[in-house]
Order: sequence, then C-alpha cells, then structure tokens
Amino acid sequence: MRCIFISIILLVFSCTTNTKTNQTLQIPGYKEKGPLIQLFNGKNLDNWVFKFTGEPLNVNYKNTFHVENGILKVSYDDYDKFNNKFGHLFYKKKFSNYKLRAEYRFVGEQPPGSPPWGYRNNGLMLHCQSPESMELNQYFPVSVEAQLLGGNGKDKRPTMGVCTPGTNIEINGKTITRHCTPSTAKTFHGDQWVTVEVVVLNNRKISHFVNGKQVLTYEHPTIGGGNKPDNYPVPDGTPLKEGYIAIQAESHPTEFRKIELIELEVE
Repeated sequence: MRCIFISIILLVFSCTTNTKTNQTLQIPGYKEKGPLIQLFNGKNLDNWVFKFTGEPLNVNYKNTFHVENGILKVSYDDYDKFNNKFGHLFYKKKFSNYKLRAEYRFVGEQPPGSPPWGYRNNGLMLHCQSPESMELNQYFPVSVEAQLLGGNGKDKRPTMGVCTPGTNIEINGKTITRHCTPSTAKTFHGDQWVTVEVVVLNNRKISHFVNGKQVLTYEHPTIGGGNKPDNYPVPDGTPLKEGYIAIQAESHPTEFRKIELIELEVE
C-alpha cells in the first residue's frame, strides 16, 4: 500500500513539473518584467482596435470579432460573402521584448468567396505597424506573422510557421525573402485546442513553440519584401524592434480562449 502511495505522489509531482516547464519558458539573458497581462480578459474586447479592409478604423465589420461564453470568436455568421474583408484586431499597446501565449482552435466553414489559402488559416501578427497607419484598402499590416494552421484531415499543414507581409527575416544568417516558411510542428486536424507561444526579443530573435516544444526560430526582422504599401514611409532594411500585436480574420472561423503576455527585460 505504501509503495502504491509513493508511486502516486511521484506521478503527480512528475505531471506538475512537466506542466510547469511547458508553461514557463526560461530565456537566457532575460528576466520577466512585471505581471502577466491578460490581453484577452474573457469578457469583452476592451483595449483592442478593429481594422478591416475597406472600412474606417474601429469598425467591427459584421461583428466578426466578438466574445461569447468567455471565448474570443472570429465569426462569419453574418456574412453572405467574404468580399476580401480581411480583418485585424490590434491590442492597444506596443511591445518589444515579451513572451506571448495563446490557445486557439479552428471551427466551422469559410463563408462563400473566401480565398482557398484561407482554409483553417489565421495568425498572430507581431511587431505590427499601428492600425491608424494602415491604408483604407490595405489587406495586411506590415508585420511578422506567427501563422496558425489547421489540418484538412489528410495533408501535412504544420502550425506556427512564419509569414512576412512587408518584411524580411533571417534564418541561420541567410535573408529569407519568400512569404511563408513552415515550422517543424505537427499538424492538428479537427477542432482541437492548441497552445502556442512566441518569444520575441526585440529584433534579435523570435522563436515559436507549440504545446511547449520549439518549432521555429528566426532573427533580425526588417522592413522589406512584398505585400507592403507602395508609399510605406519606413525605408526597406529598417530593423523591426517593436510594434503592435494583432489577431487576424482571414476567412476561417477561429476561437481563442486565452491570449496572454509577459514582458521581458535584459538581466
């Protein structure tokens, strides 16, 4: 009986330790600064700003972003057709060094007229330009995207790759100019919840994690590349050292039950 009791204690300790390790990423040379910030408070979208293609600032087109039963939903229930109404939900404050964690899942179907590449596709936009600076008909903010992907039931579609609207990155010392680079993460089919994390260290390094496992690292994001407004006022090659965080609405219904952040500072 005593052996069984000790075994149970060891098992509980092991599970607790593993959970804590997955939830607390130690970043060499940096320490946590201040309290954990719940970007999504589970109640409303206070402290967030809307921007949709073709719409003035802070118009929540057809109630795409809303909160229901503690879940932040990207929903197309009121759409007859997508009509290239790409949307972004910006948190009100800029950040530079931080750890961002989100729990998401894809549900339902795209509305008619959605782009095929938008299937089970969303993103956490990092180091974004401000929502106020976006042009009226601009599709995506100049930023670095931690791409969220869901499986179609058969093909490999690893989540937490990186896409670069109006930016370039480096991987292993080489400049990457292609728009999207996949991660080494597994594919998540169906409507399962997935926990993802991003560690952003100014313009030094950005790392992606899925369920506690590192799946991608890149360095030195700069302004440049395609999908950038022709008259964008920041010169190509300018380092991206800070910016806003935004949630995408690219045409597939998505749910978030947690979006939280803790800032980092150099030790």
